[in-house]
Amino acid sequence: MKKLYISFFVLSALCMSGCSDDFLDVDQTKNVPADPEQVNSNEGATSLVDGIYNIFLSWDMSSFAWNGVTSIISDDADKGSDPGDTGSDKDVLDALTYNASTPSFQSIWDYNYAGINRCNQALEMLPKLDQVTPALKTRLAGEAKFLRAFMYFTLVKGYGGVPIVDHLSPVPISQADKEMQLTRRSVAEVYAFIEKDLADAAEALPLKSAYSGLDVARVSKGSAYALLAKVSLYQKKWQNVVDNCNKVTGYSLVSDYSLMFKKEGEFGAESIFEINGIGSTTSPGFGIGNYTVSQAPRGAGGWGWGFNTPTEGLANAYEAGDIRKNATIIFRGTTLYDGRVVASTVSNPRYNYKAYSSSFYNQEFTDTNLRYLRYAEVLLMKAEALNELGQTGDAILLLNQVRHRANIGDTPAVSQSDVRTAIWKERRVELAFEHDRWFDLIRTGQAEAAMKADVSPQFPNGKTFVVGKHELFPIPSSFIQQSVGYSTQNPGGY
Repeated sequence: MKKLYISFFVLSALCMSGCSDDFLDVDQTKNVPADPEQVNSNEGATSLVDGIYNIFLSWDMSSFAWNGVTSIISDDADKGSDPGDTGSDKDVLDALTYNASTPSFQSIWDYNYAGINRCNQALEMLPKLDQVTPALKTRLAGEAKFLRAFMYFTLVKGYGGVPIVDHLSPVPISQADKEMQLTRRSVAEVYAFIEKDLADAAEALPLKSAYSGLDVARVSKGSAYALLAKVSLYQKKWQNVVDNCNKVTGYSLVSDYSLMFKKEGEFGAESIFEINGIGSTTSPGFGIGNYTVSQAPRGAGGWGWGFNTPTEGLANAYEAGDIRKNATIIFRGTTLYDGRVVASTVSNPRYNYKAYSSSFYNQEFTDTNLRYLRYAEVLLMKAEALNELGQTGDAILLLNQVRHRANIGDTPAVSQSDVRTAIWKERRVELAFEHDRWFDLIRTGQAEAAMKADVSPQFPNGKTFVVGKHELFPIPSSFIQQSVGYSTQNPGGY
């Protein structure tokens, strides 16, 4: 299972070598073989697309920075660790006092564009390969388009309008391509681009059931429709949400919620898009850099850095008997599912259980997978859309499916307004630490109140969310410096 994304040929010979701060200093084609014969085989073509998946395993793409801008920034998590350890910028993310020079925003920007570039490389090369099985070539192009759409969705959720870089640019760069790379497009234009990529991907990709062996980690038709539903959710296109959720077939809720976040539960019946972690007990390999250890218990009796710790507010959000609480939060002084004891002397009272690895807690690279789309979310998205369309009774039935799996009873909510609030709360406890909470707070307008309510010893009066500023991340200052005359900073005085 763990060999799918190892493609050192791609990483060293084909994919973009830099995540340079300056788009214009990067020759996007220099690592693309001039002779397509170098990858003109089924194996070679597959390696091109494997290189796209690989970027999700980097420290800057999916580890410390990503946890910072999706979890620590929200009311679900605190910086954690020791008070004097800022984690580079995790203290200012936690306090909402960041600016355009905050490193985590640079990392997420750079690495998503590096991944987009890998997609563009694959899409440029695939049509030139005449020794590749046509069906495989079609599928690989669909994978590349899905992954490009996913990365643009990350960017537009966080930064708003961004440049749409949809093809490779030779060096010296043309004026048109310079404008392409440095001009922020509108949010509507970015969403339209994402939707087009996902429609193409849905047409090209097979059903999940068509995959076997190593290929179960690849995106499928269901992945494309689920992401289309989520893209529609963020735009409040309620009927489109319902229509696309209805096309996500062949999935089901697994009976054991906690199993999904263990090695034996990878790519199960509920998994729609999941990033495959890689590692080796004897020789740490290419995997998500320090993802597990950076979030593991810290201090006496601990084995990690202790960042991204669940808040008391999150712990209190679970209803009595909700099995998701103990599957999401490691509590100080408890014993984990594999018998490992969390000493009562560790630094922080709570840690992220979904980042835990039974085998790799001392390794630089983790084998923990990232779960980005699950069938439970499809049910909750459809429930939210149906409720907004006035079909509240049908929405309640879907909401209760998710609640029953968590071992809690039917929702007491009845009115459209109360069901809306119940669905939003259910998303919080169902998807905690799966990188959705901050974006959910923004899209639903809950952020100001949630931050004020995020009371802790460090923030006894909660945190100040500035309306008109904090809805969007600051565009990295390095990009703004390059793009004078083409793009401007987000509002808020960054």
